[in-house]
Amino acid sequence: MHFVTLIVGIWLLPKANTLKCYECIPGTTGTCTDQAKECTSSDNRCAAMTLLTYTGDSKPREIKAKMCTQAEGCVKGSVNFGSDKTVTVTECCASDLCNTKHVSEPKSIPNGKKCYSCEGQQCTRTLNCEGDQDYCIETITNLGGEIQTLKGCASKMVCDENGSASFETFIGQRSSCCQGDYCNSASSASAGLPLLLMSLSCLVLLI
Repeated sequence: MHFVTLIVGIWLLPKANTLKCYECIPGTTGTCTDQAKECTSSDNRCAAMTLLTYTGDSKPREIKAKMCTQAEGCVKGSVNFGSDKTVTVTECCASDLCNTKHVSEPKSIPNGKKCYSCEGQQCTRTLNCEGDQDYCIETITNLGGEIQTLKGCASKMVCDENGSASFETFIGQRSSCCQGDYCNSASSASAGLPLLLMSLSCLVLLI
């Protein structure tokens, strides 16, 4: 009798609810179709992500995606090296199929903060930071065996230990941030490096 009571009690226990979210992971064409998907964890949230990469004066490359994600994947941040800039916004919600809309591009409004950026081999150019870019950043990257230095503005999320992993494709593994106008020093550097284009591995880091 006790055994039967135990089985019935377990059966009546509330089950861990998982969300159903729209998933849309763009392929090589850059487009995708929404498909409803059951999330794998009760900790997941539904997410819609927009990532933009600006290189020079060309039209920004835009990638939009939808997915299930952990709370740490609900990020918003940007890094700006002057002519090259990367912006990502991921908005999350916690009800079934709530990620119906794609995230719109955030407005780039100067916030009054200033950092050094590099032009050629000189890093004395003034860069006006935008939006939530409250930090100056300096990073050293390795492209094809060539060590190069970049300087500019970054948001707090990019400088945080957890957030920087999502931006590693764009800022490299050796970067440092500081607060205060022109705190990233006006030393010379090697030729500026265009930002690496987005790869699907960035989407995996956000999931």
